[in-house]
Amino acid sequence: MSGPHDRLARYTFGHPERAAAELRAVLPERIIAAVDWSSLRQEQISVVDEALKETQRDLLFSARLRTGRLRTGRQVWMYVLLEHQSSVDRWMAWRMLRYVLRLGDKWREEHPKSPRMPVIIPLVLYHGEEGTWTAPRRVEELYDVPEEEEWRELVPRMKYLLDDLTAEKEEALRARPGPALVRLTWLLLRHGRSEELAERLPEWTALFAEVYAAPDGADKLGRVMRYLLYVGGQEAHEAAGQVLHSVMDEQRAEELMRSYGEELIERGRVQERAALVLRILAARGVQVGEEARQRILTCMDLALLERWFDRALNATTLSDVLDARAQ
Repeated sequence: MSGPHDRLARYTFGHPERAAAELRAVLPERIIAAVDWSSLRQEQISVVDEALKETQRDLLFSARLRTGRLRTGRQVWMYVLLEHQSSVDRWMAWRMLRYVLRLGDKWREEHPKSPRMPVIIPLVLYHGEEGTWTAPRRVEELYDVPEEEEWRELVPRMKYLLDDLTAEKEEALRARPGPALVRLTWLLLRHGRSEELAERLPEWTALFAEVYAAPDGADKLGRVMRYLLYVGGQEAHEAAGQVLHSVMDEQRAEELMRSYGEELIERGRVQERAALVLRILAARGVQVGEEARQRILTCMDLALLERWFDRALNATTLSDVLDARAQ
């Protein structure tokens, strides 16, 4: 299981109606108009690297086109990677290219007689804590070649779409069209690591109330509260509790807060185990880079951390611990 940001993102955008709001926020207007949004559905396919599957997941959606230059009924695959690493990945364009190629291979296996493939649109949702996204968005920018166009024509070309929440103002995110849970998720991902989170939460009370009033509102608020549990400090926890009491009756709020407290205890156990894994690796002289360190610290799956702990006791390399194929 992956960290709290990924869990909230997957819960929110794993539903086609809510995923449509994210896609509409970044796709070009002409593409938005060409898509039959009623046909949008999630595909049960994963193309994440094998070594990352224990902690990362991907979302893939498909939809039919309406009419126009492309044939009616032709399939458009929209691949949505919800990226929330603590650091910008300079090689994201290459990573997305690999994912697009894997999807293309899967499609060709299933449609061997088709002379063409559907369009695959890669999209990165980013809200890292080191500022706006700075990595190249085009694959050709990763190559060390002369600037002349003749050279550029010899390397692969692909550009991924980017929804950089860190570059959006709060007013703009609140004004985006979409279900209340989606708008609240955008705000939470944007400000979840911020020291101002506790101050902002009361300002979103009306949005919390809108989420609660929607179908399955209590479950949705529960997911939001769990997210706040893992990313917020004590002040944010108290502010979230006050907001909760203001949007639902006292009994339900207290029940949710009790569950909230139990998860807080569980969070402490998880953090302690993650810290122990890092301490053991340090004691054994195993080098741990920042990306791997964050992967361990943000893992919320206690069972997975226990496996990493057991592997760390005899590890000589980092792959002995984190590789999904390690025994």
